[in-house]
Amino acid sequence: MSETLVAILLGIVEGITEFLPVSSTGHLILASELMGYDSATWGMFNVVIQLGAILAVVVLYWRTFWAVAEGLIKLNPVSIRFVRNLLIAFIPAAVIGLALHKHIEALLGQPMVVAWALVIGGIAILAIERLAKTATIHGIAEIPLVRTIGIGFIQCIAMIPGVSRSGATIMGALSLGVERRTAAEFSFFLAIPTMLGATVLELAKNRDAIASARVGWDEIGIGFVTAFVVAIVVIKLFVGIVSKHGFAPFAWYRIIAGIGAIAWLSMR
Repeated sequence: MSETLVAILLGIVEGITEFLPVSSTGHLILASELMGYDSATWGMFNVVIQLGAILAVVVLYWRTFWAVAEGLIKLNPVSIRFVRNLLIAFIPAAVIGLALHKHIEALLGQPMVVAWALVIGGIAILAIERLAKTATIHGIAEIPLVRTIGIGFIQCIAMIPGVSRSGATIMGALSLGVERRTAAEFSFFLAIPTMLGATVLELAKNRDAIASARVGWDEIGIGFVTAFVVAIVVIKLFVGIVSKHGFAPFAWYRIIAGIGAIAWLSMR
């Protein structure tokens, strides 16, 4: 399979899965096993193209970011709380991610961990949807500081590949009384500092290997653009599906995909 085609396929996988509660990292790891390419060679590629999906959030919600920026200049309390909540929720992932980086990297090479995490995460989503307290919070700026900290720590569970950063964040917010759409959008916005931080860390750690990497900037550019375009479509569809049907469809997908992956990996 040509490197260009692999770049396009991985860009599609990233764009589809980054903001759905199904784990983009887990799907990229399983894709590496399915297509038989060297995941170590494409590791940097997988990290960088996530920025394409993040850019999709900035483009789709530019009015929100513009309004928040104007509000900060005017010292608007709502804008200040909006930014505060994003930064506070980001801190646990930044601290724990730096502390456990080597252990996290070791898990990235274990596709069976991903498969089991998909199944367990799917069951958890079904349970949380059924048991979550009645939603009383309908805006990101309305989330109390203590609950914001809780969401930040819950996001850290997603350092286990296959758990899903967006899934952990959304389910954490739901369990703490945040309504569905707000929980999803908080997850979108929280992805920006989280994924930017992860990308900068990865680039800094591997700066010496970038120049000699077999996967070039052409492939990275193709994957970036593909992830961006696909993510724009997926985010719009996701918000509509969640508003009408909740998260159960994604939970059942995780369970089915995880069981299928466990069976396939066991027979290899």
